[in-house]
Amino acid sequence: MVLIKRMLIGIVALLVLFFVVGFLLPREARVERSVEIDALPQDVFAMVNDFQQFNRWQPWALIDPSTRYVFEGPSTGAGSRMLWRSDHPQVGDGMQEIVESLPYSKVRALLDFGTGGIAYANYVIEAREGGSVLTWTLETDMGSNPLGRYVGLMMDGMIGPSYEQGLANLKAILEGAPPPQPRQWPQQALENGQAT
Repeated sequence: MVLIKRMLIGIVALLVLFFVVGFLLPREARVERSVEIDALPQDVFAMVNDFQQFNRWQPWALIDPSTRYVFEGPSTGAGSRMLWRSDHPQVGDGMQEIVESLPYSKVRALLDFGTGGIAYANYVIEAREGGSVLTWTLETDMGSNPLGRYVGLMMDGMIGPSYEQGLANLKAILEGAPPPQPRQWPQQALENGQAT
């Protein structure tokens, strides 16, 4: 009986410690990734300021190709909205709206994941010699729930790789890098053994 009582006290103490530490964790979570792109800032801006272009490079479009999209408001810039609905748990349902659009330098979008909460995505473009640097960030308030704050600690590891993939996709599109092609030899050279 004493052993069971001590075990219960130990479990309660661990739970209390877990929640106390959770309340001390940061409330804000942030993910940030950057990429250098051999393209003018206005070309980068045109891609991130237009939700119709978004699915050409964002990584989640490949997870569920049957996701349904609705576009509302202006085609680009502030007030432009994209709503999506998917049965896939990694995609789910949500809405994005551009709330700030500063030509060739910044786009800020509100993301509403319904029960998953609210976040902001920022696309900051800096001109560099011969191109641009695009920094993509996600900022969200995890609230006062200690469990949510633990999730906030894992956000970078959960979302960062997708941001890296998306930026790599965007870079490839803007730089127009064709896929590698196998080397072709004239048939006569192959027959004479001249290909090296």
